[in-house]
Amino acid sequence: MLAKCYSGAINGVDASAVEIEVNSTKGTSSFAIVGLPDTAVKESKDRVSTALKNSGYRSKDEFAVTVNLAPADVKKEGPIYDLPIAICLLGATQRLANNHLGDYALVGELSLGGQVRRVKGVLPIVMEMRRLGKRAVLVPPENVEEASVVSGIDVIPVATLRDAAQYISGEAEIEPVFTDLADLVGRDRDCGDDFADVKGQGLAKRALEVAVAGGHNVLMIGSPGSGKTMLARRVPSILPPMTVEEALEVSRIHSVAGREKCGGAFVTKRPFRAPHHTVSSIGLLGGGAKPTPGEVSLAHRGVLFLDEFAEFPRNALETLRQPLEDGHVGVSRAAAACDYPSRFMLVAAMNPCPCGYYNDATRECRCSQSQILKYQRRVSGPLLDRIDIQVGVHAVPARDLERMGPGEASAAIRERVQQAREIQKRRYRGMAGVLSNADARSRDLKDICKLTSDAAVDIRRAIETLNLSARAYDRILRVSRTIADLAGKDAVDSECVMEASSYRKLDAGGDSFFA
Repeated sequence: MLAKCYSGAINGVDASAVEIEVNSTKGTSSFAIVGLPDTAVKESKDRVSTALKNSGYRSKDEFAVTVNLAPADVKKEGPIYDLPIAICLLGATQRLANNHLGDYALVGELSLGGQVRRVKGVLPIVMEMRRLGKRAVLVPPENVEEASVVSGIDVIPVATLRDAAQYISGEAEIEPVFTDLADLVGRDRDCGDDFADVKGQGLAKRALEVAVAGGHNVLMIGSPGSGKTMLARRVPSILPPMTVEEALEVSRIHSVAGREKCGGAFVTKRPFRAPHHTVSSIGLLGGGAKPTPGEVSLAHRGVLFLDEFAEFPRNALETLRQPLEDGHVGVSRAAAACDYPSRFMLVAAMNPCPCGYYNDATRECRCSQSQILKYQRRVSGPLLDRIDIQVGVHAVPARDLERMGPGEASAAIRERVQQAREIQKRRYRGMAGVLSNADARSRDLKDICKLTSDAAVDIRRAIETLNLSARAYDRILRVSRTIADLAGKDAVDSECVMEASSYRKLDAGGDSFFA
């Protein structure tokens, strides 16, 4: 007898439907799985058979069982198909009515005792099942939080194989779970560390405010203990709250990666990722034998903080160039090709030299000039071109810290940032994929960044003095536009251009940047 239901397969951050077909005939006992399964899927026959017996579904007869996972040309990975195979097997052997099995989708790994365990990628699968018009999707209890934010389909938590069978047969009722997405995002507004804790550092805080207001990448350079990490970890506190659409987009990535953030499966706060400088290029960019999202994608719509920037492997840093420019990562492997979104704000921090004290006011640098230049050149010119703002951070003397009061609170800075973002939202309405000045297309910059006559002269002088590339020139225009937005100016004047140009001094390689 034949029975079928549905599940899903993950490609990138999207899901495609997988039809589970199980056919059984009485005779010699056998169990075969076809449809391009990987090792974990092939092992399902042992988990499913044992889970059925331990859940009380024993059979006096022997069956030859064939499981087909369609479409057959899509590779099936992981233990996600245990539960649907077991349910279809019950239907195919007439131990469960299978008239309406095709209306259901199921995901979940089975333990040998019949418990249903969490799996990765449930959120995009539930979204795909809703698109296909399925009646309900049965998920492990540990996955129900992320799945329940999808409206228009019943999300049923099933703790055991028997719970799933009894629900489908109508022997038991399980209330569907639904979570109000908008309420969940609006409720979680805790921003963590506050800029009020930072005394002094006016220039660095201003640079970070400009960076966040326009979605620009920023590099901070300073001696150890100058406060670079402290500043970076407070950047999320001035980021605008996530929208419902952004939260859903980010949660899909974390669901596929199998990671839970912010105290739950659903991501309601902008991600802040801070990988160690020993991370590999695959860990940073994503991929692997079985492609998974890397740090750049896990930081999507949030912050990627790279401390000790110059200490990262050169090949890992160079892989950042494409996602910084395009906002997505294309991963191609022999087994699969997929695409991950990676539109993040890069916040990087580095020392000016190997010992860290070049031009420091309190300690003497032990490095030779050649060592300093070699260290700084670990960050390539093309990568620096993609970092809009480069700012020096200097330690505040202890005697000054004692007499300084609290700094400006994050709430006040965030209010200015949100006002600037609202201006940009109106400006880019109707432009697909453009949300901030950092995303603005080069061909639109002439209209977006209308320069006053003095500003036009100043920017030409800055380009000639610093010997900047065309890409760096575009970056100055974008940052100038953000500075003007923060000031509520329609046109970009000389003051905006001069401030934006001051954030590109590292391009010239001059000592004045570190002084």
